[in-house]
Amino acid sequence: MRPIRVLVVDDSIVFRELLVHNLCRDPAVQVVATAKDPFEARDAILRHKPDVMTLDVELPRMNGIEFLRKLMPQYPLPVVVISALSDKVFDALNAGAVDFVAKPAITNRRQMEEFIRHELLVKVKIASTAKISNIKRKARLPEEQHLSSTRNSLLVAIGASTGGTEAIFEVVKGFGTDIPGVVIVQHMPPGFTGMYARRLDNDCRVRVKEAQTGDRVKPGHVLIAPGGDQHMRLVKVNGVYQVECRKGPRVNGHCPSVDVLFESVAKTARSDALGIILTGMGGDGAKGLLAMRNSGARTIGQDESTCVVYGMPKVAYDLGAVEYQVKLPDIAAKTYALLNTM
Repeated sequence: MRPIRVLVVDDSIVFRELLVHNLCRDPAVQVVATAKDPFEARDAILRHKPDVMTLDVELPRMNGIEFLRKLMPQYPLPVVVISALSDKVFDALNAGAVDFVAKPAITNRRQMEEFIRHELLVKVKIASTAKISNIKRKARLPEEQHLSSTRNSLLVAIGASTGGTEAIFEVVKGFGTDIPGVVIVQHMPPGFTGMYARRLDNDCRVRVKEAQTGDRVKPGHVLIAPGGDQHMRLVKVNGVYQVECRKGPRVNGHCPSVDVLFESVAKTARSDALGIILTGMGGDGAKGLLAMRNSGARTIGQDESTCVVYGMPKVAYDLGAVEYQVKLPDIAAKTYALLNTM
């Protein structure tokens, strides 16, 4: 199998050299070119035809987001954005990037090399398998749907990874204010989940916030697990659903983990829950979704044709955890249809 051909785009010559040196230490990766700005990158893409591009957001002559907006319609290419802590990364994802990594605020060369080999390299390999045509760049607010009943005991749990920021938006923008409380785990670095929650809160009908221990799960509200070293679980206190965010080891390589959330939902809400597993690499969430289905919950998996990476939904489907496979644009409507039967 030939190596993954990578184009590195960054205006810092020191960081470019670090990226090249450490990415090339993996025999599965070959850096075919580097560029310091989008104009050099455009020429390198045409000349070398890379499989994946790593892209800094802040670049001279044209920023990375504007470059993506011009590039993707003409030359679709899997892109992993390298970003400081900024909500600009979500503009980059909306413009067509597959995923992102948070550039660490460290000056120690060894730590930076560890970041490149253990975080960026993983994202590059995942991006090389992504279906770029399934990345949504425009999402209009659909017509609001309604529930035929408003049982407060119902809730919706969602899990996603690569491609999930845009997929979650596609689903949540279809929810109205009567949707049961929603709890979400999206694999994301610390610091970014709060900014992502605020974006959804501004663009959707429902209220969205980054979760904290003690937050109530209530209709018309969405809680997103904080990125970092805490798992989010559903608990019931005095008959009321709440979330609990506590530090813990990685599960399936992730913290927060979709499996941890789903398993707590299976235990706490049982048949009053609906689980949705969206695009992402790996199998996080599959066993938890199976536990939900075995406890009586309804379950939905995003179908292969609309996934950026058909990993997590496939593992869940193969386990028998997915009751319905649904195209991404139809998941919100299917959610309402199932809730109306519960």
